[in-house]
Amino acid sequence: MNDSLRLVKFLIVAVVLTFSGKILLSKVTPSRRRDSTTLNPISQELYRVISPETYHYVFNQSHVCVERSPFLVLIVPVAPGDRDSRDAIRKTWGSKNLIPNMDILTMFFLGMPKEGLRSNIQASLRKESQDHADIIQMDFLDSYQNLTIKTMMVMNWLATHCQTASYAMKVDTDIFVNVFYLVNHMLRDSPRHEFITGSVITDGRPRRNKKSKWYLSEDIYPEDTFPPYVSGAGYVFSMDLAREISWASRFVKMIPLEDVYVGLCLRVAGVRLVYSQSYLTLKNLFEIRRLEYNRCTYATRVIVTGFKPQELLHIWHDFHKGHLTC
Repeated sequence: MNDSLRLVKFLIVAVVLTFSGKILLSKVTPSRRRDSTTLNPISQELYRVISPETYHYVFNQSHVCVERSPFLVLIVPVAPGDRDSRDAIRKTWGSKNLIPNMDILTMFFLGMPKEGLRSNIQASLRKESQDHADIIQMDFLDSYQNLTIKTMMVMNWLATHCQTASYAMKVDTDIFVNVFYLVNHMLRDSPRHEFITGSVITDGRPRRNKKSKWYLSEDIYPEDTFPPYVSGAGYVFSMDLAREISWASRFVKMIPLEDVYVGLCLRVAGVRLVYSQSYLTLKNLFEIRRLEYNRCTYATRVIVTGFKPQELLHIWHDFHKGHLTC
């Protein structure tokens, strides 16, 4: 009898451990691409603002995927003068050869600095680009209001220069990324077509208060709610969506909220967003709030937000050394 009880307990523990390491992927919008003949393209004047043909490369790394097909491209929008964040990422979750036998590419995407700072920053960026070959810069002004432009240029670069990759992750600079969990667990069995996941927001509404950082007038966005979208802090998608999102932008008027704008493009393309949660606990794997550092807590998340460069460097050694013991 005791042996039978032990066997039952063993089986229960085994099942719990198995399921706790897996991911619940639930779709939140219907997948049905709209017929482009029923869509109304925005005017050429409006489209010009987000068209790749409007802007030009200052630094480009068009060769990086010519003779390789990365499993994952980590692409990081960053301010031109934020060298500290780039260096911290290069030494932590964006470092080369982080996972043996897994081709992961990290690239940084920049606009232009303000005029008064341009000369010194550009000289420094030229040297940095030569040293690391991971800087992509285009000639739009790098600002919060232009984040949507930046994101659409990211999508165009991926679709044009790295379409042989399997997945991409757009991720901000203040993020801890558990690349090990992302690659070895979440993406292991994920679809490679029409797949996008992150922290899905389904109850977003436009802010009408003119004092709000996220103010949208009814002229710019007349709807009362946003479609489901993934938080811009960090989201992962199959590489085919870079082209799909770029295509859909011809039908979507630009708004200065880049993550909502991507959601609007996905609605046009008929792509389903996917929740990423663990079985049993149903915790969100894309944590868009700061959590106190605990190695084993972080080992079961894909991202955690709110890190300064020195903070990221401080925790990374402990996490990298010990996350497998959790």
